[in-house]
Amino acid sequence: MSRLTHTAEQAPVPVRELSVVSADGARIHVELHGPEDAPAVVLAHGWTCNTRFWDAQVRDLAADHRVVVYDQRGHGRTPEAGPGGYSTRALADDLEAVLRATLEPGRKAVLGGHSMGGMTVMAAAGRDAVREHAAAVLLCSTGSSRLTAESRVLPLRAGALRTRMTAAVLGARAPLGPVNAVSKAILKYATMGRGSAPERVDVCARIVHACPRRARVAWGHVLAELDLEARLRELRLPTAVIAGTDDRLTPPVHARAIEAALPHSLGLTELAGMGHMTPVEAPEVVTEKLRALVAAYVTLDGAGSAAEAGSEEEVA
Repeated sequence: MSRLTHTAEQAPVPVRELSVVSADGARIHVELHGPEDAPAVVLAHGWTCNTRFWDAQVRDLAADHRVVVYDQRGHGRTPEAGPGGYSTRALADDLEAVLRATLEPGRKAVLGGHSMGGMTVMAAAGRDAVREHAAAVLLCSTGSSRLTAESRVLPLRAGALRTRMTAAVLGARAPLGPVNAVSKAILKYATMGRGSAPERVDVCARIVHACPRRARVAWGHVLAELDLEARLRELRLPTAVIAGTDDRLTPPVHARAIEAALPHSLGLTELAGMGHMTPVEAPEVVTEKLRALVAAYVTLDGAGSAAEAGSEEEVA
C-alpha cells in the first residue's frame, strides 16, 4: 500500500492546533506538527485544497522538523470570509498572522507554497513578518499573472475566447458533485499527469470536492484577475521553483517567468510527466527540496543561516 493510500484514510495528528486571527478578524485554522524546537517549515496549500494536501510532506518532515500547515480562508476548517474577504491582500494578511502566531520573534522558517499558496507567498513578499521569519522559499506549480490566458485546461487555441472561457470555469458556480469515476477522470485531466496513480488521483479528488462552493467561486474570481508580478520582484529570499511539464492549470511558462524574475533564484526543477498537483504527484521530490532548503538556510536554533546571509549555494 502506498503512503498516499494510507494518508487518504488517516491524517497526520498535529501536536497542537490554533485558531489565528487575521487582520480583518477572520479566523484561520492552523496545525503544528513535529518537535517544537526543530527547524521550521510553513506550508500554504492551493485553491480548493486544505491541510491534507501536505500529508506526505508532514509525515516525512515532522520527524525532525516543526511543520506548520494551515487552511486558507474558506477551505478545510477555516470559515468562509465575509464580503470583501477574498483578495491577494487577504492571502498575505493570513500568512503574516500565521507566521506571527507560530514562530517566536526572529525565528526563521522555510516557506512552501503550492498554486494559490505560492501566490500567497508572493503576495506577502514585502510584509514585515515574511522579512522577519522567512529564510527561503519553495514555489510549487504556481503563477504570478495571466493565469486564464496561459491555462491549457480547455482544449482550445490560445486567444481571447479561451481566456474568457477559462475565467468562466474558474468562477463557475456549478457544484462539483460526488467523487466518482467520472469526476476523478475530469480532475485528473485538468490537474494531474496522465501517469498519476489512481490512489493519488483519489486523494486529490476528495480534497478538492470537499472545498465549499462559495469559497471556490470567490477565490476563482481572484485568480482570474491575478497580477503579482510587482510583488514577485520583492521576494528577495533564496527561492526554488518546481513545475510539472504536463501542468494544464499553471503551465511551465509561469514557472520559467517566475524563475527569471526572482531576485535570488535557486533554479527551476521541471518534473517530466507531472501535472499541477506536484506535492501529491511527486511527494518525495517536494519533500527533499524542502529538506535541502532547511539544511542550507535554517540553523538548528531556528535562526537564519550563513547561507541566507549571502551565499549563492544551490539547492539540489
